[in-house]
Amino acid sequence: MILLANSFFLRHDPKQAERMKPYPPLATLLVAAALREQGHDVAFFDATLATTVDEFTATLESVRPDVVGILEDNFNFLTKMCTTRTREATLDMVAAARALGCRVAVNGSDSTDHPEPYLAAGAHAVLRGEADVSFLALAELWRESPNAALDAIPGLVLPAPDGGIWQTAAAASVAGLDALPLPAWDLIDVESYRHAWTTAHGRFSWNMVASRGCPFGCNWCAKPIFGRRYVQRSPEGVAHEMHRLKLEVKPDHIWFADDIFGLTERWIIEFAAEVARLDARTPFMMQCRADLVRPSVAAALHRAGAEEVWLGVESGSQKILDAMDKGTNVDEIRQATRALRAHGIRACWFLQLGYPGETWDDVLATRDLVREERPDDVGVSVSYPLPGTKFHELVRGQLGLHTNWIHSDDLAMLFQGTYTTPFYRRLRDALHDEVRTTGTEARWAALEGEERANRSAEPLIAAAD
Repeated sequence: MILLANSFFLRHDPKQAERMKPYPPLATLLVAAALREQGHDVAFFDATLATTVDEFTATLESVRPDVVGILEDNFNFLTKMCTTRTREATLDMVAAARALGCRVAVNGSDSTDHPEPYLAAGAHAVLRGEADVSFLALAELWRESPNAALDAIPGLVLPAPDGGIWQTAAAASVAGLDALPLPAWDLIDVESYRHAWTTAHGRFSWNMVASRGCPFGCNWCAKPIFGRRYVQRSPEGVAHEMHRLKLEVKPDHIWFADDIFGLTERWIIEFAAEVARLDARTPFMMQCRADLVRPSVAAALHRAGAEEVWLGVESGSQKILDAMDKGTNVDEIRQATRALRAHGIRACWFLQLGYPGETWDDVLATRDLVREERPDDVGVSVSYPLPGTKFHELVRGQLGLHTNWIHSDDLAMLFQGTYTTPFYRRLRDALHDEVRTTGTEARWAALEGEERANRSAEPLIAAAD
């Protein structure tokens, strides 16, 4: 018996608990479906709507599994953030499983970057990158011989006899996505998700992916799971899953969790045609880049059912976009936003404050772009250094003991930025107000006065208020 679990507890993250937009752990459900195809008995613990690790322990005692896989949803940006709260929960879950004599494997962005604490907590193996290949191989070996050596299985980080760690050969990446089974939706308490969503928002949303990875090179973006590659399902396969969801799960809305949805105009046009052919149309939201959204793309997205597109805008300053190796320009941001709005699609922006070299003029350029183009919503963060990125290398010497946020609303400056954490939090609130309210001049005047007063002061690393 194999027990699969994720370790992102929504209630451990105050911001996400208040938003109450829970999604099931999609990547974990895909592994569950593949294990079943190999003839394994699979049980599931979903941490998303659970309250504490004690519920996981109770599931362990009830199921009494031979193998436990704590596999994060690698499509969920919240797990990619590698918050300390999620790490702590995972370590507690590893310890609980080992206490019952289970074989334990862990997979996720944080364990890929930092396998040591997970192995120290008792995990027999950390799975690097995608879990689909390596966990299935591990499950097969443990079914045949629980005490077998693991060195022949690719994609693992293992404890070394001297107390260190060592890695097996790299695992092959998953390529033929259309050959994968659909996620094991039946292992999830769908009605609990439906109740949470409809109570908070009046409709029910579910998650899907049409691809894995991102081929672009923004130098702050970590890619520990998929790397810098892009593998795409067929338009027919994605529309077929939408049709099945419409019949079996019955969501009112779909969130495509892809880093980049669609990528090409041709794919999106074919996808829209397949959605119409299968009568699979369900309102959805997705993420994209400004340079990929032309009027013809926006028109096809509208036909397919898109009602909201989140663009990785990051900044209104071309200087900062270039420093990030973003590969987009401000004019493309304007054109994409207008194209989406012209086709009745909400245009929303991700914004990033605090990138090295950002000045007050750059902040004002971002504010002015928001004022002029009026996105329907914004998500505002500060630059967050994650291992494996050029940005992390740039600021690594400035990082202290606090290298990860506690939860998703921490918004702490982890390196020596231009301003302090409290000031960036006030800038975030001001940018949100630009979208949600009018008459924001007084707020910006106060911020500008504060900025002038502190311009000559030494920059501080402020990890908390």
